[in-house]
Amino acid sequence: MAECEPNAHQFMDLMVPEYAYMFGFLQMDGHLRQGVGQKGSLTVEISARDIDILRKFQKLTPYYSSITERTRSTNFAETHTSAVWSLCSLEARTTLNDLGLPYGRKSKTVSPPNGEFSHSDYLRGVIDADGSVGFTRKGRPFVSLTTASTAIASHLRDYATDVTGTERVIKRNARDDIYNLYYTMEAAQRLAANLYHPGRLSLERKHTTADSIAAWARPADMRAAYTRRSWTPQEDRILLELNSPSAAAEELGRTAQSCTLRMWRLRTGQASMPSDQ
Repeated sequence: MAECEPNAHQFMDLMVPEYAYMFGFLQMDGHLRQGVGQKGSLTVEISARDIDILRKFQKLTPYYSSITERTRSTNFAETHTSAVWSLCSLEARTTLNDLGLPYGRKSKTVSPPNGEFSHSDYLRGVIDADGSVGFTRKGRPFVSLTTASTAIASHLRDYATDVTGTERVIKRNARDDIYNLYYTMEAAQRLAANLYHPGRLSLERKHTTADSIAAWARPADMRAAYTRRSWTPQEDRILLELNSPSAAAEELGRTAQSCTLRMWRLRTGQASMPSDQ
């Protein structure tokens, strides 16, 4: 798996895939605490089975940090071993906070990063931390995310619409007051393939499952899948000529976020530029 050397890029340059992934993960599973004066810390606590991802975060961070393990009883198991990554550097915490990682409780207020960032890598970090990639009891592939943040839910919804052509209406669950975004079958295949690139930083177990999803085939007796709305060269030309996601959204009958993401993919080479014809 490809890794970024800590000093090869500016810390938390979110156009670097590893940092974009790391930031998405930290927004979901990290806790930024502010103490007296300049004191404070960033901590991430996850299952010890995923400790390898914390070691990669430690390697990507040019500031002192530590990883510890602890075992305790929980509501779900008599004993549970977790791994905790701790980072205290004020400079590092300030950088993360400026990019959009709030201090204290953040479940509803967290939102996509401030400034330019690698969308697919960022969302893979979000999914690895708070989402699921797998198969239903009937053997159908799915990709899902549970979040309390309207901004995060909206961003994944619009990104997935652009990638899969599948529309989703986001609405809070009345019982838990959270959003549940769920993609299955071909939509899950397209989304997983887009997010989990070979050699990119991720939780190994979820990357392995994403690879398995690619091999799924719709049973012959199952109703045909919804046909996605692909971007045409003419739509791409209009988007680039208008150079305004909101204006293009009105012209093309798409969402502004979808137009923003398409423009970003065109300009970063992730989608082919339309010909001049």
